[in-house]
Amino acid sequence: MKKSFEKILQGYQQFRKRYAQADDSIMQLLSRRGQHPEFMIVACCDSRVDPALILQCEPGELFIVRNVANIVPPYENDESYHGTSAALEFGICYLQVKHLVILGHSQCGGIQALLNQQTLAQQNDFIGHWVSLIAGDQSVHTSVDSQAKAALSLSHANCLTFPWIRQRVDQQQLSIHRWFFDIESAEITAYHAPSQDYLPLEKAFIHQSRQDS
Repeated sequence: MKKSFEKILQGYQQFRKRYAQADDSIMQLLSRRGQHPEFMIVACCDSRVDPALILQCEPGELFIVRNVANIVPPYENDESYHGTSAALEFGICYLQVKHLVILGHSQCGGIQALLNQQTLAQQNDFIGHWVSLIAGDQSVHTSVDSQAKAALSLSHANCLTFPWIRQRVDQQQLSIHRWFFDIESAEITAYHAPSQDYLPLEKAFIHQSRQDS
């Protein structure tokens, strides 16, 4: 326990030294100018999948919301509490991000819980109901990772149920991306609509650039 906390403290001190201990530091500039990220990422809580670390981004470059299994729920304008939806509203309507990335990953515990409810036998106040949002047709998927990619498609479809997301997509003010991070290889693949398949991120970027030009 002590060693774990000491590592956290050392990391915090390194962060302060790199980003905060100067009048023109990044954190000073962000404090004065506010945040203006162009990318919003919906990522999983999994400790192995940190978007800022994977993409090597600086503070202020990514607006991130994380939840179990990186799920985008459908639009529901009611009296319930909608944390992910509130983050989407803030990032898209107020920060006006240009790109919305849904970042799935391999070996996802939330997907495993969806496929095997027995893993939740010890405690299941919220998890089972939450992951049921991306249940889909589980019979056609042979692995946790294929189910995780199918869940990305369901979350993408849910994105378009938000009227202010749909409007911005239709007006080409917002692009939605489906990315999948493989933990073992540390590689990202991105969904390529024309081929209906996942391509290495670099290739997907080239295809996207050609479409935008």
